[in-house]
Amino acid sequence: MALHHVVQLVTDRISNRSKITRDRYLTRTRAAYGKKTERGRLGCTNLAHAFAAMPDADKLRLKEAERPNLAIVSSYNDMLSAHQPLAAYPALIKQAAFAAGGTAQFAGGVPAMCDGVTQGETGMELSLFSRDVIAMATAIALSHQMYDAAVYLGVCDKIVPGLLIGALSFGHLPAIFVPAGPMSSGISNRDKAQTRQLFAQGKVGRAELLESESQSYHGPGTCTFYGTANSNQMLMEIMGLHLPGAAFVPPNTPLREALTRAAAQRALQLSATGTEFTPLAEVINERAIVNGIVGLLATGGSTNHTLHLVAIAQAAGIAITWDDFSELSAVVPLLARVYPNGGADVNHFHAAGGIGLVIAELLKAGLVHADVKTAAGDGLEHYTQEPYLNEGKLEWRPSASESLDTNVIRPADRPFSPDGGLKLLQGNLGRAMIKVSAVKPQHRIVQAPALVFHNQDDLLMAYQQGMLARDFVAIVRYQGPGANGMPELHKLTPALSVLQDQGFNVALVTDGRMSGASGKVPAAIHVSPEALAGGPLSLVQDGDIVRLDADSGELSILEPADWFERTPVPVDIEPHQTGFGRELFAAARQHASIAEQGAATFQHPDWTVAR
Repeated sequence: MALHHVVQLVTDRISNRSKITRDRYLTRTRAAYGKKTERGRLGCTNLAHAFAAMPDADKLRLKEAERPNLAIVSSYNDMLSAHQPLAAYPALIKQAAFAAGGTAQFAGGVPAMCDGVTQGETGMELSLFSRDVIAMATAIALSHQMYDAAVYLGVCDKIVPGLLIGALSFGHLPAIFVPAGPMSSGISNRDKAQTRQLFAQGKVGRAELLESESQSYHGPGTCTFYGTANSNQMLMEIMGLHLPGAAFVPPNTPLREALTRAAAQRALQLSATGTEFTPLAEVINERAIVNGIVGLLATGGSTNHTLHLVAIAQAAGIAITWDDFSELSAVVPLLARVYPNGGADVNHFHAAGGIGLVIAELLKAGLVHADVKTAAGDGLEHYTQEPYLNEGKLEWRPSASESLDTNVIRPADRPFSPDGGLKLLQGNLGRAMIKVSAVKPQHRIVQAPALVFHNQDDLLMAYQQGMLARDFVAIVRYQGPGANGMPELHKLTPALSVLQDQGFNVALVTDGRMSGASGKVPAAIHVSPEALAGGPLSLVQDGDIVRLDADSGELSILEPADWFERTPVPVDIEPHQTGFGRELFAAARQHASIAEQGAATFQHPDWTVAR
């Protein structure tokens, strides 16, 4: 199938917009490509330091200049269920690398925090900036010039984007990302959501809520809803950085162990001394980024990636904007319904055909670039296969040729929706993104009086006091990266959902984030410029009529006469500046770019984003 003309148009526009920065990135990175092992550049004293503690057999190999050495960069901790299985991976990777004729060293660990734990708490104000800390920690791990390729162990929200941004700063090295897989399915997502709403209404207590949540999040592996963590795994597949079909294989299974070992062996093959030198800089190009956006849209993925993909692309010298997301969304059909966009979880999605089937459908429809380099070889067709064990040996076969459950995955010619799940909103309140894949058509246009809040707790208090039983647009402002680190406001979802179910027309407008679990209530998020920077959101007053129209893409205040004469309402952000580690992130808040530029705390000196 010929490539869809809009996909080609957007790709060409991104390439033209990015020409200067991409050329500079590739020139800088290609200058570091080598034909020998990286450690061959080190002096003897430097090298002796680097292998002093290694086992004798590994030390002998590291003394040789020809054998490749693999870096392991891990985000393991045992508080995150998704990352707890990673504890066993370094030993497997070292064994596999040695068996393949190379070596592997644990290069470094990166921090990993869980948005599920910090949701609605102070720690959430550090969450977004943790992505850039992870990127910097990754760079430090790779800084020793000892490594010829790297495997990156990570799963969740900011962690995979941070690892990839850091890896791209060492784009001369090949890279493979290694996930842990999802936990087994617990109670249904529908039952979990219902209990949350009952708790918000005061109809069940904390004990009942905790029991429900414990039955949902109950073992090792990734949370099974399709939030940012599982959107990350989809992206690593469609952008060619996993071994094919690796994303949703459960942890602690023979197939998962075989895939982990194979990732190490494949990474060595991709090194400069291997048989198929494929540096990361050649994998992540404009076509791969567009494929990532298309995959996100086709599966109804996380809104957080309207930030993260922008930052990832920048790290490779590529400039994308929300216009690119929105134009692609107009032609990319929604092929999957996974909670919160449906009742199924990712295990059900995987069983119904999974990412391999979705990629095959997108290829048939001409909606993704087939001509890309990947960790599995040239061509995206590699990712229409699934792994299996044949008498204990890892092999691949074609993924399901058609959906095994059309309530979860549909073909491109019979989609759930003719367009994707993310849209650009713009108007006199600024620019924002909205996820509509779970929003019913009758709720996509809300025109109602504004109720202004400066934090989510004030909104929840108003709800608990019975003050929100009406039509309204909640303006939750001073939640941007400069104000308080741009926390997710997912804690608002149950209360707003209850009000919507009671027949009220409600919507959320915020310069904060919602989450990968954005649901059925229309939410204009990431409003740029943020209120603290003097954005129009800072001028809204209670009672102003706000129009959110997800169909036409409008986000406006229906202007009162004194609109442009107002001054921003003073707000005290001091409580968000110190305590719980927040003082350490003062520079991040001061230097973070706007949301549309990824809310990044570091950029190339020559970086500009053209609309």
